[in-house]
Amino acid sequence: MKKIISTPNAPKAIGPYSQAVEANGTLYVSGQIPINPTTSTVVEGGISEQTEQVLKNIGAILQEAGYDYSNVVKCTCLLSDMNNFAAMNEVYGRFFNENPPARAAYGVVKLPLGVLVEIECIAAK
Repeated sequence: MKKIISTPNAPKAIGPYSQAVEANGTLYVSGQIPINPTTSTVVEGGISEQTEQVLKNIGAILQEAGYDYSNVVKCTCLLSDMNNFAAMNEVYGRFFNENPPARAAYGVVKLPLGVLVEIECIAAK
């Protein structure tokens, strides 16, 4: 059985998808982009500010579902420019500083709303 997870503390889905879905003790968090959920706008700044907002959005969804960053087992990071990898990685490391999850990072041609980073994750209890 699946449970749809939704919180006003993360950006609303901008398409036909859920912020997250929980099934059998596993939480699948949709790709998050750096939208401030209060203003519904992309955060100002560069890759560091955008990565921080993305991970805060993920944290809000995890919390709503009763999980936290320590439950994350896999992340996929999408970057519009792989030259931003080191700066993204530095911020990412602050959120996953102990027993980090498995991860893949890809350079892509374009992301929604012209953002620099999108991250999705899977968490398990």
